[in-house]
Amino acid sequence: MGDHDTLSTRWSGSLPLGRECDYRGGVADRSDTKNRILDAALASFGTAGFDGTSLDDLAVGLGLRKQTILYHFVTKRGLLNAVVDRCAGDLTRAMEEVLAGEARDWDRVEALVRRVFRLALDQPVLLGLLREVSRPNSPGAQRMRANLDPLMARARVWIEGEMAVGRMRRTDAQLLLLSAYSTVVGVGTEIEVLRAAGIEPTLRTVVQRRRELLGFLRSSLDPRD
Repeated sequence: MGDHDTLSTRWSGSLPLGRECDYRGGVADRSDTKNRILDAALASFGTAGFDGTSLDDLAVGLGLRKQTILYHFVTKRGLLNAVVDRCAGDLTRAMEEVLAGEARDWDRVEALVRRVFRLALDQPVLLGLLREVSRPNSPGAQRMRANLDPLMARARVWIEGEMAVGRMRRTDAQLLLLSAYSTVVGVGTEIEVLRAAGIEPTLRTVVQRRRELLGFLRSSLDPRD
């Protein structure tokens, strides 16, 4: 896949019965109805937002009854919470893989950024969901914050520890992490702005923002720079 390939993030409203659009890597057979609903809901919440998502439309697109969705998630808010929990889990696992690896110092920071952006490239609708739950008064904002706060706290403690022993430049670790998160969310916003202007975004958009974020973090943290 090249930098000019377009990002497909929109919920089409229709999936072949018995099949699903697997946003983790292509089309796959899956008998798990609950996961099929979560995949479709992620695409819808990430593009149309909470208010623009219709359980009736999801049910029609999946070839299910609306009552089946409500059986698993009770309410639309419950469905959003489940989508947020799963996506936050994906982010956490992606970062845990890097933290458990051999990369250290600045190399670990770079590996973390690259891993998060790789996840975004693998699941473009994730960017849309992050944008949605970052809006003021978003129904999913508190849920996402509750999921990510422990991970952000762990990252802050690690960065501050690296600063204390001189392996990273001293700076406000909390502000730095918020800036990095805002950059990732901003990619999702930029994609929607481009679409509103009639321009289909490409992978170059994500790659360029990743490069800019790495440059910012390097100048802020890497004592060798």
